[in-house]
Amino acid sequence: MKRETDKVILGIDPGTRILGFGVIRVLDRKVEYLHMGVVNLKGTKDHFVTLRTIYEEVTKIIEKYNPDELAVEAPFYGKNVQVMLKLGRAQGAAIAAAIRRDIPIFEYAPRSIKLAVTGKGAASKEQVAMMAQRLLGIDIAQEYLDATDALAIALCHHYHVSNPVLAAASGSRKGGKKLSGSWEQFVESNPGRIK
Repeated sequence: MKRETDKVILGIDPGTRILGFGVIRVLDRKVEYLHMGVVNLKGTKDHFVTLRTIYEEVTKIIEKYNPDELAVEAPFYGKNVQVMLKLGRAQGAAIAAAIRRDIPIFEYAPRSIKLAVTGKGAASKEQVAMMAQRLLGIDIAQEYLDATDALAIALCHHYHVSNPVLAAASGSRKGGKKLSGSWEQFVESNPGRIK
């Protein structure tokens, strides 16, 4: 039987060319690396086929690791609104796979993720990868930077859930609603941790 403090978190770094995923387990506040990888979508020319592939691949990852929660990076506005739209659709396809399995979904802004993991909101992918390696005690090959971003998203979620002050400071979201980050929210979300 799974203990209240035993939780598997799936982090997703959505993309229409490369989708990164990272899976961690939290057991009594100790974080353990389970797996990470990428879904290479570069060969798919049709955007809607890409979305179907994202949905199918995330479904397979969910079936394999049976996560308790999904943490996903929010699309951000850069210079090109079309890129943001496509990233939002990719995120939606991944979220749909989790919704189908009734997995709670949490969304974090890129800056919040970097801040939670590295202490710098403007950290580079390489800095995020280095900190993920250190925090999880693993070696990560250079080609897995999208996967390390996904691990960072999962770690960020863990830190937000276990630290209500951090959640309040960054404005994390669950199901589209801003989490208050108050102690009341913490108690409500973690009844097994209060004695």
